[in-house]
Amino acid sequence: MKALARAAIVVCCAATVPLAGQESHRGRIRDYGVVPGVLPAGPENAITDVDGVHVGHTTVRSAPTINTGVTAILPHSGNLFADKVPAAIFVANGFGKLTGISQVQELGTLETPIILTGTLSVPRAADALISYMLALPGNEEVRSVNPVVGETNDGYLSDIRARPINQDHVLDAIRGARRGAVEEGSVGAGTGTVAFGFKGGIGTASRRLPAQLGGWTVGALVQTNFGGVLQIAGAPVGVKLGQHYLRSQLGAPPQGALETPDGSCMIVVATDAPIDAANLERLALRAFMGMARTGASGSNGSGDYVIAFSTHAGLRQGEVGGQRPRTAPLPTASLSPLFLAAIEAAEEAIYNSLFAATATNGARGPIEALPIDRTLEILREHGLRE
Repeated sequence: MKALARAAIVVCCAATVPLAGQESHRGRIRDYGVVPGVLPAGPENAITDVDGVHVGHTTVRSAPTINTGVTAILPHSGNLFADKVPAAIFVANGFGKLTGISQVQELGTLETPIILTGTLSVPRAADALISYMLALPGNEEVRSVNPVVGETNDGYLSDIRARPINQDHVLDAIRGARRGAVEEGSVGAGTGTVAFGFKGGIGTASRRLPAQLGGWTVGALVQTNFGGVLQIAGAPVGVKLGQHYLRSQLGAPPQGALETPDGSCMIVVATDAPIDAANLERLALRAFMGMARTGASGSNGSGDYVIAFSTHAGLRQGEVGGQRPRTAPLPTASLSPLFLAAIEAAEEAIYNSLFAATATNGARGPIEALPIDRTLEILREHGLRE
């Protein structure tokens, strides 16, 4: 297993080679003149536009059977156990293995980075995350820690039973987490994912409210691995491309694994607005409205979760946070603009995960990337692009 991991780390430094017929250059949806929603994006149009948020990836590849990885999201760069942030988790469909959910729901705080990975690697990632937290200066007397690890099943493109993720992969993702632009597509926890029958992956986006609405920022990061009937800004892209859930039951030739609605979607929502845990759960729910806009079918076998947190210093708890002046949470009646921001950020993050992902040969066969040229033609036909 150690030899496999070493080989994978070397391979992950190389770009994925697109399959025949796929564009070698891929970008985000806005790079092609398509701007979803009405609210302005932040400078990077990423979850890292939220003050304090860092993101890191470790991509693990060993062709052709291993395509997996780790993505780490840090609400701030300090000791999260000593400086906990308010948080909430909303479950749309609980067919998943999200570690740490009960304590977040009970106490309304997050005390570790958020780790995303493949399904059967969750226990190893959680163990590594515990080791990281216990080793932080100031945590020498800690006797309990609640690691939060989410997952999607990347078992089509990766030999999931091999469980190649180890402690170094998790620690590298945490220690390599940075502000600024976030790498998207077939990277980190999105290396082996499939969405709408195309290559899925990591995507991110953000929205910044106008000053008269508070000037707050909301960012989303997604790990897409689910099915349905793809829509982009309302255009029936999946139908026009001839690839979608229930296609063969409606009279078209079968597509096998490409038609499945199952999988999962992990969504992480961050904001700098002072929102308490109860209203963070309501914010998290709205992110699923963004997912619904993309044509997700919410299948029985899809584990769909949103983890939402606020980085506002005045709401933090613990040894450090408890020493700061407290800030009153925003009143419930003022949250509607933030709800729209979460919807739009999640929606665009999902599109970015598809646009940035590259075609991949995997353990059970190849998965093509979303065909950008044809997709843009469909969007042009529906008046969404000049």
